Amino acid sequence: MTYIGPEGILAKRKAYFYPCTAHFYKNPPQLVRGSMQYLYDELDQQYVDFFAGVSVVACGHCNEQITTATIKQLQQLQHTTTIYLTQPMVDLSEKMASVLPGKLNRTFFCNSGSEANEGAMLLARLYTGKSGFIALENGLHGRTYLTMAVTGIPMWRADSNLDDVDVSFIPRPYDTKLTPDEAATRSLDALKKVLEEKGDQIAAMIVEPIQGNGGMIVPVPWYFQEVKKLLEQYNVLLISDEIQTGFGRTGKMFAMEHFGIVPDIMSMAKALGNGVPISCFASTDEIASAFTKPSASTFGGNPVSAVTALAVLDYIEQEKLANRAADLGKMLKDHLVELQSKYSSLISDVRGLGLMLGMEMCAEDPAKGAVVVDQVLEIMKDRGFIIGKNGVNRNVIAFQPPLVVTEDDINKMLSALDVAIAALV
Repeated sequence: MTYIGPEGILAKRKAYFYPCTAHFYKNPPQLVRGSMQYLYDELDQQYVDFFAGVSVVACGHCNEQITTATIKQLQQLQHTTTIYLTQPMVDLSEKMASVLPGKLNRTFFCNSGSEANEGAMLLARLYTGKSGFIALENGLHGRTYLTMAVTGIPMWRADSNLDDVDVSFIPRPYDTKLTPDEAATRSLDALKKVLEEKGDQIAAMIVEPIQGNGGMIVPVPWYFQEVKKLLEQYNVLLISDEIQTGFGRTGKMFAMEHFGIVPDIMSMAKALGNGVPISCFASTDEIASAFTKPSASTFGGNPVSAVTALAVLDYIEQEKLANRAADLGKMLKDHLVELQSKYSSLISDVRGLGLMLGMEMCAEDPAKGAVVVDQVLEIMKDRGFIIGKNGVNRNVIAFQPPLVVTEDDINKMLSALDVAIAALV
């Protein structure tokens, strides 16, 4: 294949894409192939991927064990919908019931995280007969109408006409001016106030167990237990958005397991397909029984996606990727904390769980921090490492590599990161 190169791609993007579509880097490479934790550009330059397509390719790019199953199914039966009987979808649903926590044993398959969250919110309305929602400030839940309405990050609320959706935002359990316990208590007090005022109108509260785009925000361990107790007093459901956090990334199969509770509804996507589009929302027999009106997703759970997801789940279990994420994540976090001590004038905080970590730059001056983040990402790219960014002010460096990354990869990245930050002090 003849590659048109970065300039050719940028020219076509400018000519044919919507202007809302941005890209990383001043001098971006053209990525042309991948293999496990590695990416390669049009010049065959190798990069170690520390972003995994925003937590998608947890099992690695073009994982041979998974892609072999995908290709075999592509050659056998590529597509039918839920109105026909195929085995991969029901086998996947059965497998999900064995993987999901508690009594979450009913799944509805769709295509994207936004669609999964939209379905979860619809299910909550159908079950409770109520229409309102509670969401945390600075959360991200999707780009459909309902999911954008419960998204609290201003840059991702593209539609300014969302006021007809009844959403009550409360402070997230994080604030640099408060201790973690104080921030959690403030959030719970706000939740209690909303429930006292309009609990009879609220169908569900939707949360990310760890806010990803919000800057890798991890609540104190007891926070969600108290949230669940309050919601149950008013018959309000808890939806756990595990789009980024699910399937081993945080050191457990699902991030909410760190907090010792089982949500009423859980939404999942990203890592479930390892790059093949698939998502789902899951719930209990009782709650799922309210979804009786006809519904379908044309491509949701099609044979190729379902077989791929089955191979993904098998690989995660076989390679113990959740345990791997816990061990390597601790190692990476410890070293990032060391860098924070070394470069305290730039690095304000290191946070996260497993291989979902964030390093905030210049918290006291987020605009400066955002510039520093872009500079670090550019230097790291030139040194052969693809790293992400997030945060409300885009001043958090995001480390979310494929869970197959090695200790040697991490050490090499850390050495390069040390040099990159030193150049900016």
